[in-house]
Amino acid sequence: MTLLIRNGRLVDPATGVDALLDILIADGRIAQVGPKIAAVPQRTIDATGLVVVPGLIDMHVHLREPGYEAKETIATGARAAARGGFTTVCAMPNTNPVNDDPAVTGAILAEAARSAIVSILPVASVTRGSRGEELVDMPALKAAGAVAFSDDGRPIMNSRIMRRAISAAAEAGAFVIDHCEDAALAAGGCLHEGQVSARLGLPGIPSAAEEIMIARDLILAEAAGARVHVAHVSTAGGLRSVREAKARGVRVSVEATPHHLLLTDAALESRDTDLKMNPPLRPSADVDALVEGLRTGDVDVIATDHAPHTAEDKGQEFSLAPFGVVGLETAVPLVLDRFVHRNVITLARFAELLSVNPARLLGLHAKGRVAPGADADLTILDLEREATVDRSRFESKGKNTPFDGWRLKGAAVMTIVQGRVVYPFDGDARASRA
Repeated sequence: MTLLIRNGRLVDPATGVDALLDILIADGRIAQVGPKIAAVPQRTIDATGLVVVPGLIDMHVHLREPGYEAKETIATGARAAARGGFTTVCAMPNTNPVNDDPAVTGAILAEAARSAIVSILPVASVTRGSRGEELVDMPALKAAGAVAFSDDGRPIMNSRIMRRAISAAAEAGAFVIDHCEDAALAAGGCLHEGQVSARLGLPGIPSAAEEIMIARDLILAEAAGARVHVAHVSTAGGLRSVREAKARGVRVSVEATPHHLLLTDAALESRDTDLKMNPPLRPSADVDALVEGLRTGDVDVIATDHAPHTAEDKGQEFSLAPFGVVGLETAVPLVLDRFVHRNVITLARFAELLSVNPARLLGLHAKGRVAPGADADLTILDLEREATVDRSRFESKGKNTPFDGWRLKGAAVMTIVQGRVVYPFDGDARASRA
């Protein structure tokens, strides 16, 4: 269908636009951008008072399917993404079976085509079974549809394997998304090693576990002349190493999550398992450094690390409960409320962190921009929309959020994927006036 979005404030850093403009969509692509477009579309959306940005992209999501459908499915994760304003998500490979074979990649894409209302991009594992021993066939997986490679929460301890992986991914036209953790230093830990862990009598994960592995992999990436992407950075030292490596010309990018940008380990005095994540929440000095990285550009991407779990799993005692929190439905209001409205970052920077930069890193040339010929992936924001986070209304099967009850200002009110409005859902009472 043809769709005309009228009079919205288009904020698109990729094209340098920040103006009140119309956007005409036809056949799933942007057909025209300009003031007062003369057209007779099949549907018109009045975006007066709203902000339009390139469709948001989450580089780090756990959809759990195949194998762990009690926690999440591709369908429910996609609905959560749409409600949160995301038009594209990258699905991590820690499924059962692990996404280490083109047949698994193909099955994920087939299920996504059948049931997902947003675009799903598979991330394949680096090693067979994510065991850190034998590299997967990266060219075959890339040809099957994988956009990147990661062993995710199972860091590759063997430096020889990691060196080969970084080079092999580059040769395949992709890169490694790197969970940086020294498994021996982190073994048995369930929160940050510091004053809070000591008071609670729980084993901790030291900052050094992250910082050592970031340093190692930056050295390997520099030697190979290949890109590496540091996932969910949580320490000031880790981000400092990335900043220094960038200054030397190392091809490195880095993501931060809303929970690591907003919460400290002090919150764990409650022993609430919805605050248990890996990497763990760190002290305020680390949080301050990450937030400064948003402002300065040291942080390239905001990703959610959306990690749904069942209530039964998270209901165990703290030391036994799994790591992870959900984030697809809270990321946008959290970033708008705490960083845009408080003038830490601009709307243009918001769009860079959540759309333009992920599209560039992933090589998605038709996404992350609003220009004729680009995919008609758009997110419409209401900066004044106020709402309280209510986990009972999540589309995700996972309700494990540390932000339940937070009152936030700003939200995604419409999500458009290849010219189709996928949120608000049909008949949804929460639909905006758009």
